[in-house]
Amino acid sequence: MRQFFKFMFASMLGFILAFFIAGFIGTIILAGLAFSLKDSGGVEVKDKSVVEIKLDEDIVERGKDDPVDFDFGTLRPSHSIGLDEIKKYIDKAAGDDHVKGIFLNLSDVNAGIATLEEIRHALVEFKSSDKFIYAYSDYYSQASYYLASVADKIYIHPQGGMDFHGLSAKAVFLKGALEKLEIEPIVIRHGKFKSAVEPFILDRMSPENKEQTRSFVGAIWKTYLENIAKSRKMTVAGLDSLSDHMLIQTPEDAVAYKLADKTAYYDEVLSDLKKASGLKEKDKERLVSLKKYVKTSVSSGTSKEKIAVIYAVGEIGGGEGSDETIGSERISKAIRKARLDSSIKAIVLRVNSPGGSALASDVIWRETVLAKKDKPFVVSMGDVAASGGYYISCAADSIVAEPNTITGSIGVFGLLFNSQKLFNNKLGITFDTVKTGRYADIGSTTRPMTADEREIIQKQVERIYDRFTGIVADGRKIDKAYVDSIGQGRVWSGIDALRLGLVDKLGGLEDAIAVAAKMAKLDNYRTVSLPEQKPFFEKLMEDISAESSVSVIQAELGENYKYYRELKSIMNMQGVQARMPYRLEIY
Repeated sequence: MRQFFKFMFASMLGFILAFFIAGFIGTIILAGLAFSLKDSGGVEVKDKSVVEIKLDEDIVERGKDDPVDFDFGTLRPSHSIGLDEIKKYIDKAAGDDHVKGIFLNLSDVNAGIATLEEIRHALVEFKSSDKFIYAYSDYYSQASYYLASVADKIYIHPQGGMDFHGLSAKAVFLKGALEKLEIEPIVIRHGKFKSAVEPFILDRMSPENKEQTRSFVGAIWKTYLENIAKSRKMTVAGLDSLSDHMLIQTPEDAVAYKLADKTAYYDEVLSDLKKASGLKEKDKERLVSLKKYVKTSVSSGTSKEKIAVIYAVGEIGGGEGSDETIGSERISKAIRKARLDSSIKAIVLRVNSPGGSALASDVIWRETVLAKKDKPFVVSMGDVAASGGYYISCAADSIVAEPNTITGSIGVFGLLFNSQKLFNNKLGITFDTVKTGRYADIGSTTRPMTADEREIIQKQVERIYDRFTGIVADGRKIDKAYVDSIGQGRVWSGIDALRLGLVDKLGGLEDAIAVAAKMAKLDNYRTVSLPEQKPFFEKLMEDISAESSVSVIQAELGENYKYYRELKSIMNMQGVQARMPYRLEIY
């Protein structure tokens, strides 16, 4: 009887807990729906409206299909927006008779350099509709000013400021910390420029790394200045001088040197917006946020013929991956699906990746080769398509990159750590091993590597580098020795990559789609996005189980979270890697 009551009460307790958990999740879903309905319900774009664009939240490559704008990991409304959505709705606004202009309400902009280029190009195209663009900020970062520079009028807060001081690339070096911990990094690489391993073995950039960094940062800065000069009717030399002498120190300086048109408070900007849109002073301004504007519909067309846009975003690894990481199985499956679908006439692979596993990259590469045999296959490069990101791109019929895309980095490396002294001297932990053969514990992190073991891994690295340069030579139809001369792990800007023959054309995703359509001889088509995004409830459970812990760490570390993320990525590396050394920061 005692056992009966024990099981009965246990069952009741389980039922009650399940009830409360289900109720909790249901409440969250209802809250999310409430947020979503609040934002989307009854979205009406009245006549003489202005679309207000704020870009101070994460900009992802691809908007999410979630029915609610709610992050179930952080239990807060979701504010991320897709680059695809931003461009699509800027284009929609150009043809919307109810929209008179765009208001760029900018502070900081959290986006990569090529992402900025694509948004800026969309804004330039919008201006051809003869509608106005006004920009305002309390404080312009270099990223936000790059977008603002296309505006007809640029306003700056009277007590605000503007960054205009040039670009810099910063790398963090861990050699000293590893020495203090008595951890020995074991590096096996091919390529004098393959600087992904430098943070573990040096305390500053090598001369080769400094050379490549100076080259691509300079190329990016040149493009930055040229585009601003064109929009503001200034000279590149004049802008460079303003930066080099740090002459923009106050809002008045920005106006005096013609980087801004007027100092004004927010209410004064709103007043000018009303006049520009044809409203009277007494009327309430009609601002429609981009977050709400994307809730309005855009026809994707009715054509049966389609171009598939496959998004490959993040570091490359095996398995399924996610919307933020490239899983070789998931991306390969998406390419295969597009290849076998007779209604899909061409494929565009959108790559935004610093690389990762060489093996996973080769798995994806194979699918690109098979797809290319059946239908036009074009690659569009985003912020970065380097190392493994270039590996999965090089077989394409045509490669389109932004001038500021970071690409190349044709090189590979292996990285292991010998932590024996850390365990022995710092922690008092020792190890003893029984093995069936000489190399049974090769790659062990608790003892030094032997010369024979290093030679074995070096051969693997050399084999993979030879493979890498070979497929680039085949895909780009250039000599393998030439690939090696521009490879060696060296990183290039999109402009230099075009000059060197690593890409075919400068432009964004729409340019790549146009190339694919021309190759497939399509006049009427629609685009479909792959891989298919996960069902809502599956994504919900993932968010609840994983994202909440990430959000806590992110909240605690703030800007330093990126270093934690990089370190975690390094600790999860398996096998020989084809990845970029670090990300460029321009803010």
